[in-house]
Amino acid sequence: MKINITFPDASVKKYKSGISPLDIAEKISHQLALRTICAEVNGKLVDVTTPITEDSKLILHTFDTEKGKQTYWHSTAHVMAQAVQELWPEVKVTIGPSIENGFYYDFDREKSFSDEDLKSIEDKIKEISKRNLEFVRKEVTRAEALKIFEDKNENYKVEILNEIPEDDIITIYQQGDFVDLCRGPHILHTGKIKAVKLLKTSGAYWRGDEKNKMLKRIYGISFPSKKELKKYIADLEEKKLRDHRKIGKDLDLFSISDEIGAGLVLWHPNGASIRSTIEQYWKDKHWEAGYKLVYTPHIGKAELWKTSGHLDFYSDSMYAPIKVDGQDYYLKPMNCPFHIAIYKSSKRSYRELPIKYAEMGTVYRYERSGTLHGLMRVRGFTQDDAHIICTADQLEEEVEKIIDFSLSMLKKFGFEEFKIYLSTKPNKSVGDPEQWDKATSSLEKALEKHNIDFEIDNGGGAFYGPKIDIKIKDALNRLWQCSTIQFDFNLPKRFDMDYIGKDNVAHRPYMIHRALLGSLERFFGTLIEFHAGNFPIWLAPVQVKIIPISDTYIHYAKRIESKLRKKKIRAEVDVRSEKVGYKIREAELQKVPYMFIVGKDEEESNQVSVRKHIEGDLGKMDFIDAREKLLAEILDDE
Repeated sequence: MKINITFPDASVKKYKSGISPLDIAEKISHQLALRTICAEVNGKLVDVTTPITEDSKLILHTFDTEKGKQTYWHSTAHVMAQAVQELWPEVKVTIGPSIENGFYYDFDREKSFSDEDLKSIEDKIKEISKRNLEFVRKEVTRAEALKIFEDKNENYKVEILNEIPEDDIITIYQQGDFVDLCRGPHILHTGKIKAVKLLKTSGAYWRGDEKNKMLKRIYGISFPSKKELKKYIADLEEKKLRDHRKIGKDLDLFSISDEIGAGLVLWHPNGASIRSTIEQYWKDKHWEAGYKLVYTPHIGKAELWKTSGHLDFYSDSMYAPIKVDGQDYYLKPMNCPFHIAIYKSSKRSYRELPIKYAEMGTVYRYERSGTLHGLMRVRGFTQDDAHIICTADQLEEEVEKIIDFSLSMLKKFGFEEFKIYLSTKPNKSVGDPEQWDKATSSLEKALEKHNIDFEIDNGGGAFYGPKIDIKIKDALNRLWQCSTIQFDFNLPKRFDMDYIGKDNVAHRPYMIHRALLGSLERFFGTLIEFHAGNFPIWLAPVQVKIIPISDTYIHYAKRIESKLRKKKIRAEVDVRSEKVGYKIREAELQKVPYMFIVGKDEEESNQVSVRKHIEGDLGKMDFIDAREKLLAEILDDE
């Protein structure tokens, strides 16, 4: 019996029923078969040896695809767990998923893993890889699975098993003597793992709950070739140099103090200067785009968060209530209910729509301590939040405007490469099907109208509406979440929002949540790493450092500083009693775009000796000419 196999390019070929994805890959080319890691059959990820018995759509995943990478890394996590147990049989295994870059596995072990231990585990992984152990998938009953893991004294696996619904199919994977509870898929055999590096260890509570036992986590990465691993290690070194936490300290941009509290950011003068510049640019552009700027409180009554649904669905991320006049108030985790309250403060007509409220609103969310990471994951952060409230007829135009606004805003900061996702209706959702169709269609049409490549994340939307996510690609090809365009069918209903239409009847408006930069803290961290601290001149906290060659010329340097500041150029005099060469090196390390060096000759001729960051000495210039050159560069950069 023959079956039809449809490939991603829409071509169709006939094959014998029962053929596996690996056999199909082999028929296409031997090289493809060697590179194929897993397959997607009618949208379901499967092992390459899985028989195909009906007409199907087939995607062969290699390490070049995201799903191929994730399968490869998850398989390596299994091999790492096997290696650990072969070295230390008493260690219990818990879970070991793939992550954005690599994998980890959590182990129940009394001692932490040392650097020497990691080297031993790496060597053992290489040894297991050479055994070419096949990954064998088995479907088992709950009783069979429980017996397997109870016999092995793997209580964590038993706990997971007891939470799986009775009618679910239970699968295990085995390579050699190692057995793990897993849905799969996996690579064909351990020999596919050609290069591995264990990166670091950390502590992690079982299931992320601080009440549970602290486990020992090992992070790693693997590749199909040593060349790819070598490049990754080189990129890691570059990432260390660009790490926003290191640069933030070196350039005195921000700090996070245990005395203040974990995940709470202190913006130092240099960082605050950049933030202020970003915010002013943001405000100016929003004003031009027809938004109305608002400010809202940091706390709100419990009743507000009950109405919004946050206390029912989001309470784990909210802080404990504060008692005010005998009533519970909560630190706000989001700005939406406040913007809705402003909208509802008076009756609205269709003539007023769309209404666009925007706010740099600081919110507070409880993040577990283990997830906090510099500026990228914090507990108090500022969102460049906006809500567009409009009619159905206005949807498509407003979405187009938001896309244009998002991309122009991000390009302003130097980002040119983007990855865009359209997330559609999940299985569980609120809102009328007609609303979902209308909103999803407006998002899709707007992207197509802009000729923007995007991926559809089927079922990946929030329960309250579809969305577009725009991720920026940085200098190391990492993706960072920034802009989000999110429909919400939930809050307009919960807060009974309406407007009076042309027919003089009340109608429910559409509401779009929208962030261009996302969290200002995370965006700033991304910006630091993208530019490696070499900010474009319009953003630089100090645009020119004035260096007098001795104390005698501080007065002239101060006069120059005053004249520059009157033109809104961020200038600063280095008055320290250090040698000129030392001050120049310091200014270079601080990545200051320009230096004006002044002494006797410069003062007498109203000149400055100009140095540019990285480029070096530009010679003497008349002060007015130098100032105009600086202004022109700042304005051109803006």
